[in-house]
Amino acid sequence: MLSGFAAEEKEMKKEDYRNQALKIFPRVCAKCGREFSGKKLRELTVHHRDHDHRNNPPDGSNWELLCIYCHDNEHSRLLDAEWQDTQDSDTEKRPAATNTPFADLIKLLRVPVHQRGKDEAE
Repeated sequence: MLSGFAAEEKEMKKEDYRNQALKIFPRVCAKCGREFSGKKLRELTVHHRDHDHRNNPPDGSNWELLCIYCHDNEHSRLLDAEWQDTQDSDTEKRPAATNTPFADLIKLLRVPVHQRGKDEAE
């Protein structure tokens, strides 16, 4: 658990890199392109591209400004990827279905209509 001073220092760093990002980048969401100003500026967040919130280079190379909705989506995609099956579908090619209901369709189409009844009777 962080002491009060340590928690405040951590929060101050977050505030510092957010202010730095707002100075460097235009106040536009990097994903959806929505512009922010005034009271709405608080909806613009700093996203760490490498997902390491401690990696805060002063040039902003690890940051992008995202609106709260796109930021949520970005982190949800990361969580979804962790839960998805890890098999590589490109290397493991197998038929999606084993049943082939139209396999003999070409034979049926080539049989003249007047012979269909004879074939069924036999």
